Amino acid sequence: MDWKGFERPGDPGTGGTRSVKVMIAGGFGTGKTTMVGAVSDIRPLTTEETLTRAGAAVDHLVGVADKAETTVSLDFGKIGLNESLVLYLFGTPGQERFWFLWNGLFKGALGAVVLVDTRRLSSSFRAIEEMERQEVPFVVALNMFPDAAEHPVEEIRDALDIAAHIPVVAFDARDRAAGRDVLVALVEHLRDRPRAALEPR
Repeated sequence: MDWKGFERPGDPGTGGTRSVKVMIAGGFGTGKTTMVGAVSDIRPLTTEETLTRAGAAVDHLVGVADKAETTVSLDFGKIGLNESLVLYLFGTPGQERFWFLWNGLFKGALGAVVLVDTRRLSSSFRAIEEMERQEVPFVVALNMFPDAAEHPVEEIRDALDIAAHIPVVAFDARDRAAGRDVLVALVEHLRDRPRAALEPR
């Protein structure tokens, strides 16, 4: 893949390695920690804690009843797409009571992947709204859980009211190659935007 034209904004052709901050966002239990762990070249940093009975009333475990742990701050990983582009991945917490952390996590982010569980579309509405509110370029990644019914991608796009120019891709968050393809789709989406949009936030 040709990465020319994706050098540091305002400093084209400098060579060397470009580091980009990317957010991995989505609702509770959509697979953010799983994706970061699957694609990261390093052992990922996670801040998972055991779910307790006391939190059951606010964590909305419908559809994810087997989930035993949850992210309470962030996940962090790193992946080199080639010798000149490294992505630093920051996974957001999904529960509503931790959304106040999002504003800080988005500082300096160039783009985001929003994970969606097709069994629970409403769980990612808030994440999509936040991308649009903060004007963060993003792609939507449909995490295909084993027991999820199959729906055409365009049908899901319509249900989520995703604009036509935003990529929507289906993948398995457990699969490193599939996760990498999602990140490549994000980078290509960023490259298609005006150069001014490549300035970190």
